[in-house]
Amino acid sequence: MQTHEIPRNYKGESRILYIFSIKGLLYTGLGALVGGIFYLIFNVLGLEMIGIGFVLLFGLLGFCIGTFKIPDTKKFRFTEKTGGEAIDDVIRRWIKFKRQKNKIYVYEKGVTKDE
Repeated sequence: MQTHEIPRNYKGESRILYIFSIKGLLYTGLGALVGGIFYLIFNVLGLEMIGIGFVLLFGLLGFCIGTFKIPDTKKFRFTEKTGGEAIDDVIRRWIKFKRQKNKIYVYEKGVTKDE
C-alpha cells in the first residue's frame, strides 16, 4: 500500500488575528504611525481625543489599502483598467510613473491639425 500526500489549502494561514494578513498589518501600522504624528500635534493643543481619532482613521485607511482590491466594474474608466488589482499595487505603480515624469499621449483617429 502506498502513501500519498494530500495537498493542503494554505490560503489564510499567513493571517494574524484572522483579519490581518502580513501586508495588511504592515499598512495598518504605517497608517497608525502617520496618524500618530497628528496625535502628537493635537495632544500638544489639548485635543487628545481628536488625535486618537486621526490614529484610528489613518490606521483604517492603511488597512483598506493593504487588504482590499479595486472592484472590477465597467462603470468607470479607472476601474475598467485596474479592476481586480490590489490597491497598494496601483498606488505604487502610479508613484513610480510620476517619479519618472512619464507622459501618456492620446491620439484620436480622424482628427487632424487643420480641422
